[in-house]
Amino acid sequence: MSAQKAPLTTRFARLARMAAWLWRTGRDLRSIDGNNTQERNRALTALGAGCLQALNIRLDVHTPPGHQKKQGTLVVSNHVSWLDIFAMSALYPSSFIAKQEIRDWPVLGKMGRNAGTVFINRNARKEIGPTNTAIAEALKQGRNVSFFPEAKTTSGEDVIPFKAALFQAAIDSGSTIQTMALRYYDQHGKRTTIPSYAGSMNLFKSLWRIVSMPELCIRIDFAEPFNAALHPEKDRYALKDMAEQFVRSKVQEDSPLNT
Repeated sequence: MSAQKAPLTTRFARLARMAAWLWRTGRDLRSIDGNNTQERNRALTALGAGCLQALNIRLDVHTPPGHQKKQGTLVVSNHVSWLDIFAMSALYPSSFIAKQEIRDWPVLGKMGRNAGTVFINRNARKEIGPTNTAIAEALKQGRNVSFFPEAKTTSGEDVIPFKAALFQAAIDSGSTIQTMALRYYDQHGKRTTIPSYAGSMNLFKSLWRIVSMPELCIRIDFAEPFNAALHPEKDRYALKDMAEQFVRSKVQEDSPLNT
């Protein structure tokens, strides 16, 4: 972790841009038609790109040859920071599955509700069935849905075991699964844990840590998309294993834990 900090003027300029972005995004989300997929996707892409631009965060995207995006896709990724949502939205606009606590976050909670986020109680197994039904229905309607199978944030230096339950929605809807692996890098091109939202971190402290970084780059690697309908022999555990293996291989590729 680098001890170097951005100048105070830079930090406050980023916060000012972030405030302006929040105002614009709140206005735009209130005005979108939730039943218009194209309009919704444009708004979500602008939401993600606008947040990253305000904070001067760069994306480094790596996709397989001939990669194409497809609507009605279940998008999964490892989970490091609240920035994950905006990076993924900029590249693959989706409705997100998130823990109930986020519903009550200032500003971001309301934005999440307007953007179609599905809030679930991760400690209540009885909600898994209805949640999978809602996800499968959204996928059948051509909406992308994203979630984090780790079910909580980590330092980003390793991956904790994925949970399989919500992969059932891809089976029930016969949908494509798009796996992404996220890694964070500082101004020296080295892996950093500063953006991590793990542990006792709160939103305002996390934001200050991020704007204090001289530079931040998020690398996103796309796996080959995988259609559950073409492999009926694979259950949700097999699909979970495929996604986890890809993410783990990328995250551990240059992890400081392996040096």
